[in-house]
Amino acid sequence: AFLSSFILDSVCWEVVGVVKLWNEWCRTSSTTNVLPTDSFCLFYRLISDPTVLLCQCSCYVAEDQQFQWLEKVFGSMQKKGLQVTILSTCPVADYKTQESTLTLVSPFLKALKTKEFQEQVCCPLLEQPNIVRDLPAAVLSYCQVWQIPAVLYQCYTDVIKLDTVTIEAFKPLLSSKVLKSLAKDASESTKILKKFLTTSETHNNIYI
Repeated sequence: AFLSSFILDSVCWEVVGVVKLWNEWCRTSSTTNVLPTDSFCLFYRLISDPTVLLCQCSCYVAEDQQFQWLEKVFGSMQKKGLQVTILSTCPVADYKTQESTLTLVSPFLKALKTKEFQEQVCCPLLEQPNIVRDLPAAVLSYCQVWQIPAVLYQCYTDVIKLDTVTIEAFKPLLSSKVLKSLAKDASESTKILKKFLTTSETHNNIYI
């Protein structure tokens, strides 16, 4: 939702690839539709700069599929000069701290980076003994092994469904070197964000 609202623009980006998945959490059987669905990862390329790629993964990638996913995606990329930025969210209950999580002001961002990533991060680093998991962790580990500069920005949130506060928690990243030049007009971003939230609320309605 953050990428769609603040980065993606149908005029500036083009769809160049898709990864189709099936597992216990992705039961969609369609293999012809290339629009974002629960079982697809879409890849976009910046028309003005084909070296910039964006992956929107809206599905669950199971543990036994992650290595294949990484091999498929990174296997077709030139690793020299590559830099990776990963955005992810998780429940604030997963955040380990000596303080009570009830006193934490959420949502908040934490960063984790590979040894080769030398740029300044946009938020505090993730403290021990916290860990990251699932596909974001797999991507970061892959980048560490292949010595690719990469940074993961993890948003800890206390809400389950999409909301403005959680999406806008990523806004500090728009000042980063990588995303600064990709950011859209603020007014246009606000319109798209409202559209996403309206759609999300419609899908989450419970009729009695």
